[in-house]
Amino acid sequence: MNRLAIWAAALLVAAPALADIKVGVYGPYTGGSAGMGVSMRNGVEQAADEINAKGGIMGQKVVLVKRDDEAKNERGAQIMQEFLDKEKVAAVLGPINTGVADNSTRYANERKVPVIINASAGAKVNEYFAQSPENYIFRIAAADPLQTELAVKEAIDVRKHTKPAVLCDDTNYGQGGRAKLEAALAKRNVKAVYTGKFKIKDTDMTPQVQEAKAAGADVILVWGIGPELAAIANSLDRVGWKVDMIGGWTLSMAAFINNAGKNGNGATTPLTFIEGTPGSPKAVAFVNEYHKKFNENPIAVAVAAAQGYDSLYLLKQAIEQAKSADGDKIRLALESLQQPFTGVTGTYNKPFDSKNHEAVTAEQMKMGVVKDGTVVLEKK
Repeated sequence: MNRLAIWAAALLVAAPALADIKVGVYGPYTGGSAGMGVSMRNGVEQAADEINAKGGIMGQKVVLVKRDDEAKNERGAQIMQEFLDKEKVAAVLGPINTGVADNSTRYANERKVPVIINASAGAKVNEYFAQSPENYIFRIAAADPLQTELAVKEAIDVRKHTKPAVLCDDTNYGQGGRAKLEAALAKRNVKAVYTGKFKIKDTDMTPQVQEAKAAGADVILVWGIGPELAAIANSLDRVGWKVDMIGGWTLSMAAFINNAGKNGNGATTPLTFIEGTPGSPKAVAFVNEYHKKFNENPIAVAVAAAQGYDSLYLLKQAIEQAKSADGDKIRLALESLQQPFTGVTGTYNKPFDSKNHEAVTAEQMKMGVVKDGTVVLEKK
């Protein structure tokens, strides 16, 4: 072997291997919100396996650092600090719950680590621009202002109801939704004839339902998560009241559909993704692979799974455009994507810019209706 060959071989041995790209993924994998969290995590895992099977991102393996936040605000904050200080993640995907997001994403923003929120609809995103012009928080999920507007549009503009009742849980998510529902109604010069609330783990909404009925309501606008929304549907059946029930994406949760049974039929919600009518060949392939990979059909929360899947592919596109896993370069790439992002939830042409980090618009949304244990596209 000549000197040049020996020198080249020595360089190959001495050259450090490319580091893995670590990505934090957090959400509730246990408890009442677990269906959403596990579905989101599974979607991210499916994307990671596909990406790594094709050589990773710029030749680097994607390593997911997964943590259960238990839907607890303080736990979410602890996890985020662990991601940043111990795991040194390049980016973070998740979470599910509004309170968890608002108590944790600020740490990532301070440390200039991008977060792509892929499920939490009520979390702060563009609000961070006020305190940080270099905002590192992005969302590829339908935000509450959009969801509430579409829910009210369906109730008032499309179905021509005039006497809505509003019934929401007492969490940050529920009460934020209530305020936005009322604002969307006010734009139409409509006021709720009844406004009520309930607690997480409440199982009987008969008193609230009876009050709404006595007030003359002709539609119920709801904001909460699956188990309690099912309790509303079951209470409506208990009092023998047939009335439209319209709310946010959590009506598509298995925890609503399974617990409500036939009483959930007709519940309507705006969604980025409907498993029964996935649309594009890419979305069909995603659904089929998910069923096989996780032995789950239907998907517990298809919206969360699809948005989780898309969030990692969106991060991949940004890193490849930036040619770097540096947080600031990822942020700049996300704000100026040179090619449209085509995901299973739709195609996004320049989903973000330097003043808007909300990817989803009304164009990506579909109205889903619960029917016999699944969600189908609303017939027009």
